[in-house]
Amino acid sequence: MLKRFTSSLQRRDPVRAPASVPDGMRVYAIGDIHGRADLLEELLERIGRDRTGHDGQCRIIFLGDYVNRGPSSRQVLDRLSAMAPASDEHVFLMGNHEEILLRIIDGAPALVRLFLKMGGRETLLSYGMTPAQYDAATLAQIADFLQAAVPTRHRDFLHRLRTHVLLGDYLFVHAGVDVGKGPLEQEPSLTRWIRDGFADRDVDYEKVVVHGHTITDQVSQGASRIGIDTGAYASGRLTALVLEQASRRILQTGSA
Repeated sequence: MLKRFTSSLQRRDPVRAPASVPDGMRVYAIGDIHGRADLLEELLERIGRDRTGHDGQCRIIFLGDYVNRGPSSRQVLDRLSAMAPASDEHVFLMGNHEEILLRIIDGAPALVRLFLKMGGRETLLSYGMTPAQYDAATLAQIADFLQAAVPTRHRDFLHRLRTHVLLGDYLFVHAGVDVGKGPLEQEPSLTRWIRDGFADRDVDYEKVVVHGHTITDQVSQGASRIGIDTGAYASGRLTALVLEQASRRILQTGSA
């Protein structure tokens, strides 16, 4: 399904000119995937069809949270890490789930308990741990398993993930920003974790912030933000926001 919602997002601010991306560029921003390799493939196919005939530049920006909760985290990282070196049109941001996974792999086993609360069991199973092994494992054994099971290509991919990207009037981050600071003054970890004070407030900001992290049934918006985490791991709806000049529309899985 292709759904236009330009007017509803832009009419809120009659003073400032509509936000836009650089001329000749089309941007696809993809929300939280969370282990749904099937939805990722479906959405990439839709994007491929949608961009047919577009002669200008494209940027496909992944907003983070590739792992946990859904059944196929390893397969998602396989797919994304294979795309990463192919072209500069793909931009990959780090989500809070990747931050925790990477810190465990890099030697912080104390974070395993938090990792499991965040849906890490499904990631472990996708890397080959059996349910019986999971049930019997200690936290230290789970840390050891991750350090051994996550391949070098995935580690390298995780280490290269970016915090943000600025394109025209838009700032792309995983979770949000401190609205009291400029785009280049943000604390990296905050942009991966913030929810209260950003997603629940309707405040003006110098850029339109495109983010995931906070789940809503449909694409959500504030005065200066657009949230596109539609809970794909449970809802079956993985969302891409499409930006071109001053227009905005969405592509979404699970629809005709």
